[in-house]
Amino acid sequence: MSGNSQSTPRVAAIVGPYLSGKTSLMESLLFAAGALPRKGSVKEGNTVGDASMEAKARQMSVEASLASCEFQGEAWTLIDCPGSVEFRQETVHALMAADIAVVVCDPDPARALMAAPALKFLDDHQIPHVVFINKMEAPGSASKLKDALNALQIISERPLVLVEVPIREGDQVTGYVDLISEHAYRYEADKDADLLQMPESVLPEEREARQQMLEKLADFDDHLMEELLSDMVPTLEEVAEDMAKDVRDDLLVPVFFGSADKDTGVRRLFQALCEEAPRVDATARRLGLPEGKDALVQVFKTVHAQHVGKLSISRVWRGEVVDGTSLAGNRVSGINRLFGAQQIKQQKASAGEVVALGRMDEVKTSEALTPSAKVELAWPEPLQPMLALSLHTTKSGDDVKLSLALQKLCEEDASLQVEQNAETQERILWGQGEVHLKCALDRLKSRFGLDVQQHPPLVPYRETFTKAAKVHGRHKHQTGGHGQFGDVWLEIKPLPRGTGFQFEERIVGGVVPKNFFGAVEHGVVEWMKRGPLGFPVVDIHVALVDGSYHTVDSSDMAFKTAARIGMTEAAPVCHPVLLEPISEVHISVPSEFTPKAQRLVTGRRGGQVLGFDAKPGWNGWDVVSAYIPQAEMSDVIVELRSLTMGVGSFTWAFHHLQELVGRDADKVVEARKQAKATA
Repeated sequence: MSGNSQSTPRVAAIVGPYLSGKTSLMESLLFAAGALPRKGSVKEGNTVGDASMEAKARQMSVEASLASCEFQGEAWTLIDCPGSVEFRQETVHALMAADIAVVVCDPDPARALMAAPALKFLDDHQIPHVVFINKMEAPGSASKLKDALNALQIISERPLVLVEVPIREGDQVTGYVDLISEHAYRYEADKDADLLQMPESVLPEEREARQQMLEKLADFDDHLMEELLSDMVPTLEEVAEDMAKDVRDDLLVPVFFGSADKDTGVRRLFQALCEEAPRVDATARRLGLPEGKDALVQVFKTVHAQHVGKLSISRVWRGEVVDGTSLAGNRVSGINRLFGAQQIKQQKASAGEVVALGRMDEVKTSEALTPSAKVELAWPEPLQPMLALSLHTTKSGDDVKLSLALQKLCEEDASLQVEQNAETQERILWGQGEVHLKCALDRLKSRFGLDVQQHPPLVPYRETFTKAAKVHGRHKHQTGGHGQFGDVWLEIKPLPRGTGFQFEERIVGGVVPKNFFGAVEHGVVEWMKRGPLGFPVVDIHVALVDGSYHTVDSSDMAFKTAARIGMTEAAPVCHPVLLEPISEVHISVPSEFTPKAQRLVTGRRGGQVLGFDAKPGWNGWDVVSAYIPQAEMSDVIVELRSLTMGVGSFTWAFHHLQELVGRDADKVVEARKQAKATA
């Protein structure tokens, strides 16, 4: 690796939809770079990426996998990012550390939409990227290429530019014409494509495609525009320089094609990355990193590895980090370059490199460190979780172990969240979907030896009164010495939804001394924790209006007890009713799926569509706004993804409480009674 600043190591993140072939592409790139003697396969579970047990079991990426290599004298770190939207947080963090991204897509135009979330993030964050249309070995793929390109252009804010056209024999793609050099190549297994004379049959398509490419380049280069208007032929060097500059400036997106499985088109892609990807200093400027001479390192992924401890996977933005030195008060204990599950020890890391720093126990993902301080840098907010499980340990005494394990999983993955619900006494794990949560449970078992039981979390129902009443609460108890005496009259009435609890005293003549008012209120509040239906009581007004006391036997405890007795008397005459929480939900979908999203809402008990509107900043997307009872939310994300090719998502928040009556209410009350009886 040269010390020349022009040869600083670069980072390419490989992103795209589930099943587009990202892991196979990284395997093929590593093979092309000579970093692998032979390729592994996803099916056989022996790829450099997807090395974890959870990834192998599912034959899909569930975390970002990293591997370093060299190609044409240039040092690279490749990051294979998960395609499933459930593991999107991993992709987001990897992209924040990347110089360039490769968006891997399917030649089927119907599946282009699945790349929308990745392309939108890249466009919004101005991350340079290229598109690689994979799986071109499938018969008929060449005829779909233009349609796939058009479908992708609809969801990309940047112009997409085809930089090669296929050479075909029958319905098979056997080579390509490079539109920059105008050279034709025949694919050769396991090596660079062979130069050949351009076939006559491809000339018309090549000329048309090259003209389109030059016109798009000319949109950003006045000199090239003048040449085209004057019918002058630009030099190969000028076209190549324009392409590289426009990619680095995120003005356009070159489109390549090939087959990761067959190693075709992969070397041309890697060559383009070498020519067109920005260097680390340019990426640092894009991200707005502060300038300086000291080393600056940012953690973009945290891993708690068995037998090794905590690893902080970091990009060195500038300077040099040496093993044993301190960063913001944290001593670096081990520097390792990564190659899938392998760690390759090294003494130091310089600008551009991605390394795993050992034992940085106090450092969190996203934090940037210099030798003297932590530096605040912009970082995306964690994704809002959409599905929850209540977890219980199967072995008594494992609670503390479970808490620590969940803390580590959440540190690794910011889109997991743990909630300790004080009301229901549940430990709730929130995640992005079914597979995401199952993967977390698998890790609890494989890494931490924890078996857990799981079920959907309890819904936080409430209850309230619908009628007013005046009730008497009297507590008198004589034991031979001091007795207990408290006597209250309470007026109770319902309040509008969302008002909460109100207490007042309207005592005349001191029939209940002031020093007992607080005890009466406490007694009412304690009773409200579990009403007659089994749930906390809300939205009522209670007034202390009368009562009596005993100079010796009255006490705070006696008046608290009297207040609770009064509230118990009130329960049947005030007509309690169950209240269920209603969530306000905003569902984001491509416009073609908007009717399906509306039907998803109305197909759920109590679901109510409030309307829909265009999603700001998302061409061809809508946001459907709705109210859905929280009890009906548990599998909304599972159904939504199945309806929308995996790209639909939603945000939600509690909005209001709503009366629930009839059989549905009876079922809830009965279930709570049974749960209390077995607890």
